[in-house]
Amino acid sequence: MSPEELTAAIDALLRDHPPATTDPHEFFAARFDAGLAWVWVDPSDGGSNAEPALQGLVEQRLTEAGAPVPGAYNPIGIGMCGPTLLTHGTPEQRARYLRPLYTGEEIWCQLFSEPSAGSDVAGLAARARRDGDDWILDGQKVWTSFAHLSHRGLILARTDPTVPKHNGITAFVVDMHAPGVDVRPLRQLTGDAEFNEVFFDGVRIPDGDRLGDVGAGWRVGTTTLMNERVSLGGAIATREEPGAGLLESYRVAAARGEGNPVRRDQAIQLWIEANVNYLTAVRAAAGGNRGKPGPEGSVLKLTSAEFNQRAAEFQNDLLGPAGALLPAHEMRRPTLPYGSMGIPSTQTTFLRSRANTIEGGTSEILRNILGERVLGLPGDVRVDKGVAWKDVPR
Repeated sequence: MSPEELTAAIDALLRDHPPATTDPHEFFAARFDAGLAWVWVDPSDGGSNAEPALQGLVEQRLTEAGAPVPGAYNPIGIGMCGPTLLTHGTPEQRARYLRPLYTGEEIWCQLFSEPSAGSDVAGLAARARRDGDDWILDGQKVWTSFAHLSHRGLILARTDPTVPKHNGITAFVVDMHAPGVDVRPLRQLTGDAEFNEVFFDGVRIPDGDRLGDVGAGWRVGTTTLMNERVSLGGAIATREEPGAGLLESYRVAAARGEGNPVRRDQAIQLWIEANVNYLTAVRAAAGGNRGKPGPEGSVLKLTSAEFNQRAAEFQNDLLGPAGALLPAHEMRRPTLPYGSMGIPSTQTTFLRSRANTIEGGTSEILRNILGERVLGLPGDVRVDKGVAWKDVPR
């Protein structure tokens, strides 16, 4: 589809489904059917067989028209699981899962991290055993965002403990309402409980819900993780005026008589950094790499996470002694659409930002990736390389 044809499709969508009067889920369904979900894929998958770089045109036009954002209604599904299904899913799986995922009818979560594996995702211990046409899943996952709201989950499980850890993993789609699935809240520093721990006890998964080949789960998981980093870091490309909030915070502080040259310098430095990150994100998006995320995802995630922490610390410091006090600390379970619980306080934003350099890949892991795969530096020491998973001390 040419840019002109794509523009005509956008115009028709907005004419027939005005964002101001159309239910968001209905709008998402119409957008998917119009081929404006992921424009570079086939129409059956919600695309138009257009150039990947034209996705930016779609997002810009719909944002200007006030259209709802799919990621606010299914953040993990849109940002991570959907692109993974597009890459590794069978035609039958894509036909079954993509449209309800995109419309927000079926919320998705990602089930990778485990208590015993830490940042070493490939060291996971959750087991899946073949039983006829099914797999039997047992184990535990942790830090699972929105698991309490999810219909489906993308999970990595160990299917062969006799081979090195990366080779014995298989990916599955799991029904989060199946017998044996137990979701429990994890209360965070902020008081919120957006994260969960999830237990699986004899959960049956049909082999038709296996994603990719047996033992090829690490490749599937890598696709998901790279899309996660693009999703977390690339969100900065949607800001109309990067860093504007920081300058406004300084202006408010100055009006209260708290301004000083040091604060002014800090605000301007953060504003510059926000714009550098923004331009990097725009350049990555314009490179036509949609659907095939590369190292720019790690760059954006690394820089945006550390920037978010510095910006949150700066804004909290402007509050003075009040920055040490939380307005409230009751446990809250987030709902969707994302952000429906209101704007978090400055103090809560500061506390939540502490997790930015851990979630979606720690900053240390991301620096290893960039050093080895982009700069070509010698690899980190790996004492378990080539050792069967069952023989690795834990």
